[in-house]
Amino acid sequence: MKTEKDFSTLYLERQLCFPLYAASRLTTKIYEPFLKNLDLTYPQYLVLMVLWQNDAITVNEIGSRLFLESNTLTPLLKRLEQKGLLTRKRSAEDERKVVISLTTSGKALREQAVEIPTKIISHFSDESISAEEIIQFQKTLHSLIEILHQKSEKQ
Repeated sequence: MKTEKDFSTLYLERQLCFPLYAASRLTTKIYEPFLKNLDLTYPQYLVLMVLWQNDAITVNEIGSRLFLESNTLTPLLKRLEQKGLLTRKRSAEDERKVVISLTTSGKALREQAVEIPTKIISHFSDESISAEEIIQFQKTLHSLIEILHQKSEKQ
């Protein structure tokens, strides 16, 4: 006797990927008005955050921090260089490496961006979710990213 397959595993609400994808898109959308004031896209903002934390690092180091390939990162870096926010220079020690450094304007932009994280968190705060829950969720996401990154490295 033939049994019917259970296709409920394919229901959207049963997927791990969908809520992560939807939450990411909706969260990124919250950033748009704040970043528009700085004339930045969300990926450009991510690059700048890496550089505000660690200036004068290689393209590969930035890519590693953001989980981006250099072919995705290079156009972003070119646009940020055209805006006068960073410079790209070949490493003196190894010409195969390109070192990315903030310009004075890139460093100054940090002063304008410093309030963005607080404004974003305020969008999440309401009676249904506490700040502690948000912090715990962030820790869980970092753990998930680490697990997924380790698995992708093995492939």
